[in-house]
Amino acid sequence: MPHRSPPEAPLFPSLEEDAARVQAVRDLADLARTIAHHDRLYHQLDAPVLSDADYDALREQYRTLRARFPDLPPPPDDPETRVGAAPAGGFTKATHRVPMLSLANVFTETETREFVARARRFLGKASDESLPMVAEPKIDGLSAALVYENGVLIRAATRGDGTTGEDITAQARGIRSLPARLQGPCPEHVEVRGEIYLSRADFLALNEAQKAAGKDPFANPRNAAAGSVRQLDPTITASRPLGFFAYALVPAPGETLPMATQSALRECLHAWGFTLNEPARLCDTVETLLAYAAEMERERHALPYDTDGLVYKVDSLADQARLGTVSRAPRWATAYKFPPEQATTRLNRIVVQVGRTGVLTPVAELEPVTVGGVVVSRATLHNEDEIARKDIRESDLVRVQRAGDVIPQVVEVFPDRRGPDSRPFALPDRCPACGALAVREPGEVARRCTGGLTCPAQALEGLEHFVSRDALNIEGLGTRRLRELWDLGWIRTPADLFRLESRRDDLKTRDRWGEDSVTKLLAMIEARRRVPLDRFLFALGIRHVGDKTARQLARRYGTLAAWRRAMDEARDETSAAWDDLKALDQMGPDMGRALTAFCADGHHRALLDDLSNLLVVEPAPPPPTGTGHPLAGKTLVFTGTLTGMTRAEAKALAEAVGATLASAVSRATDYVIVGDKPGSTAKRARELNVPCLDETAWEALLEG
Repeated sequence: MPHRSPPEAPLFPSLEEDAARVQAVRDLADLARTIAHHDRLYHQLDAPVLSDADYDALREQYRTLRARFPDLPPPPDDPETRVGAAPAGGFTKATHRVPMLSLANVFTETETREFVARARRFLGKASDESLPMVAEPKIDGLSAALVYENGVLIRAATRGDGTTGEDITAQARGIRSLPARLQGPCPEHVEVRGEIYLSRADFLALNEAQKAAGKDPFANPRNAAAGSVRQLDPTITASRPLGFFAYALVPAPGETLPMATQSALRECLHAWGFTLNEPARLCDTVETLLAYAAEMERERHALPYDTDGLVYKVDSLADQARLGTVSRAPRWATAYKFPPEQATTRLNRIVVQVGRTGVLTPVAELEPVTVGGVVVSRATLHNEDEIARKDIRESDLVRVQRAGDVIPQVVEVFPDRRGPDSRPFALPDRCPACGALAVREPGEVARRCTGGLTCPAQALEGLEHFVSRDALNIEGLGTRRLRELWDLGWIRTPADLFRLESRRDDLKTRDRWGEDSVTKLLAMIEARRRVPLDRFLFALGIRHVGDKTARQLARRYGTLAAWRRAMDEARDETSAAWDDLKALDQMGPDMGRALTAFCADGHHRALLDDLSNLLVVEPAPPPPTGTGHPLAGKTLVFTGTLTGMTRAEAKALAEAVGATLASAVSRATDYVIVGDKPGSTAKRARELNVPCLDETAWEALLEG
């Protein structure tokens, strides 16, 4: 998105500005948690509930808020540093030697021009100097990495969370357009990356076959492709008409690619036998890039596959290497998203759902309508502010838009088409699940049920979270079975799951359980009596705490007992324990208080005691020494302005050699790198006797 300079801060911020900053911290955390939730639905469960446009709007809202308050610490699960979601269960894990990154997005001509301008500035190119770019159609399928040795496919893996994916080698061998052996001369070891997809015609034929077999049709080609690949039986995958587009190469360790440009890379892939995402075009100027985008937007429905945009890539591989990556995405590539397609339909009613944290979420039930070739019937309305801003009412005629997924967003309503009985919609002040008071705290966007552990919706959602793949990963306990166990009174807290063995005989008598499924479920629960500390902390469902923060907490405190002691001590916000907690990277005061409040709550203390008696929570492994570099495993804090490189580049270089970054100085900090005008951070480092490095010393240490 275009750079926007933050407004000049007044010398003495007003109370209104202070309140705005407090609200921004909360909104950023809520947005980050929401985006992480939808990442898991999309990448891990193949069950998205937001349209691409709705999802992109969440990210744009997040980026806009971050740009407005650039000095605020990022929240946990910062979506700008996350890629995808953790790999699903049921498959062997596969670690990517080079991370599989995501792409940043641009939506307008202005943002496209700014993307090219940023690349020019980074590379030091003059405005009239050529910077050729390849533009390729963007396919929304399942990203995969294929490893070939001596031209033979030896491993295929999904992207997963960008670092670890699922091994789908057996499934990939059944995809007919994916070469099992490369044609012609090729390196001894090479990795090919691309997208597993379904053409539009094949998707329609597959859905007809699903209906003929009495099965539910797939929602869209992406879900169908992902669901087909994630069949544990590879013969099912082989029976589906999947295709594979190749678009990237990763060389063997210590080697470089034999070609100099992205264009030549594509020609090489085609020569080896891969299908390419055509039509692609080499564009010498921004104007030709924009002209091609306009052409493709007009012609996209004539393509044999669905596309929701283009990918722009700097053509020179040497320039790609210089540009490198920032956060979760490369600097040398971006995705241009076509404007979403729209349709008009009737909003029949608004229903309110209750999440595991008690948030009341309004959902629009629509008269089914076809948008971009897909029938949609539901839309998430986010919160009551969104409803009030657009004045959305039941029975309204509404315009909806979709960009690749099932659930659209409501763009606008038509007030002049309303009947005389139309009334504004208001969220209930009582929880629809338990009847408890639903309140909206000052500064909060969400309305929350106050029922807590007594609310069945929150309790059940909390149990679902506890057994989910990223948490304890207890398969066989879906929503239906958890609700059944809840209704029977057999489970009320996560600890009760580990007492189900005493109900073995009772479970066998239940409909749709059976002896085999009961035995398998109880064995799975038994296997989860040993759980890593980071998974355990994530499973607790503490507000603001995602899987990334849970890993960070586990690394910092080591054991469950040490974490609990530290959280108790950190309740005193003048203590060293509070300072140490706040010093963790991206740890803001709200998240810190959520952690200490959770551990102070009587119900939660009892639950932790109960679980500690039933489980073995394994200590976190020691931090990796990584690359063998002097900075590997060290904790660094940057302060002030660096002159030889940007702060972002310095942090990227530090992480590349195995260092850990922190937002504030604590006793756990190894070095503080001090630039120009460092502020209070350097003073705090001296008070704690933490070594401070100027930029020259930092660069010398970085060089090893």
